[in-house]
Amino acid sequence: MPQYGPMFRFGDTNVYWALYLLADGKRMGRKVLAELVGVGEGSMRRILDTLKEWEMISVKQTGITITKTGSGFLNELPVKVLDLDVGDVVLGTYQQAVKVYGVASKIENGMQQRDAGIRMGAAGCTTIVFRDGKLMMPPDWDLDKERPEIADTIRKSIGLSENDVIIIGGADDVHSAVNAALAAAFELF
Repeated sequence: MPQYGPMFRFGDTNVYWALYLLADGKRMGRKVLAELVGVGEGSMRRILDTLKEWEMISVKQTGITITKTGSGFLNELPVKVLDLDVGDVVLGTYQQAVKVYGVASKIENGMQQRDAGIRMGAAGCTTIVFRDGKLMMPPDWDLDKERPEIADTIRKSIGLSENDVIIIGGADDVHSAVNAALAAAFELF
């Protein structure tokens, strides 16, 4: 009977995050990247093999770098990682926000995004939509009225267009917060 090692434990969110972490153009080693993404080295090896096959990264003895194809792919996706902390509006010690362009019409009440975050091991996700010039937490909580200081922070730090969505994953560890926000975002397209 053949012996197999442990199963790979990663998903689309881990693949995206690995590519995103390389997007600054700096070289990085596999071990460091695995730690930052929150996967084991075997899973990271598989992720890197896939990204290399798709010509999105270059792997050399001096480290891993993103290619023009990889950068182009990230820029084409309607998702942008945000550096945003909205305090107690999000559950959990760690927060990771992403903006998803032009999909507010796909948001019903925010429960789907919350549930996607919980499935990723997070406390959940908070969803904010930009509709009719207002920042709303679905279905009808007006962030501009209820928490103007947070709405002001969002408006000053993020360029929003009508129908953009902000999803903030909240968790007690950074990897779950990242995976929650990305998983909820990816469900929208």
